[in-house]
Amino acid sequence: MMPRNNRPETPRTGRFAKATNGPQGGPPTRRATAPAGGRFEVRIIGGEWRGRKLHFPQSAGLRPTPDRVRETVFNWLQFELSGSRCLDLFAGSGALGFEALSRGAGEVVFVESDPVAARAIGDMLAQLRCDRGRVEQVDAVAWLERGLPASKPFDIVFLDPPYDEAWLPGLAEKLERGGWLAPRAWIYLEDSAARGEPALPHGWTLHRSKRAGEVGYHLARRGSPAHNNDHQARGSE
Repeated sequence: MMPRNNRPETPRTGRFAKATNGPQGGPPTRRATAPAGGRFEVRIIGGEWRGRKLHFPQSAGLRPTPDRVRETVFNWLQFELSGSRCLDLFAGSGALGFEALSRGAGEVVFVESDPVAARAIGDMLAQLRCDRGRVEQVDAVAWLERGLPASKPFDIVFLDPPYDEAWLPGLAEKLERGGWLAPRAWIYLEDSAARGEPALPHGWTLHRSKRAGEVGYHLARRGSPAHNNDHQARGSE
């Protein structure tokens, strides 16, 4: 599997600096060089741990989703997080999962195949004394294909695979067909803005869609459009 939140703060440079952590036969993940000093930081924007800086080692080669994108995403989800069960599927730095926990998510499962990155997420959970997060060090695609989940489905999924291939439609179908989603689940999807709005499985509705530079990010909801009265919005930052 490929870590997700590992591009530079400026999405125009260095997105595919090194190939790591991809599934067998699949495209490389995004990887970037850590800043001088051998560590970088993820700042939690809101909630219980607001302002807390989470540190990640140079060997993980990760960078988080920019603050402005995360802030927008969690404004969209602010009334959905309390007590929710979340999946951070391409966890990378775990920035989205930690933000969800800080804002009241009941549980977050972080799926990350890189051992250094997975260990860093586990260390952060321990430092925060948080027992609501769990790390699965495993390939994301293989994890989805293993069959029906053993426990209850997810209310919110964060899905941000590498940009070099159009991975979102196939991954979304795996989530839909594999029984991973609650009936009215929310799914965050991130991709290259050049691809436009993502193709969604039958019965999903695009609720929000924005771009920040070359990054396109979207929020979809599972459920028939006939029963989905959410306001749809388009825009850019």
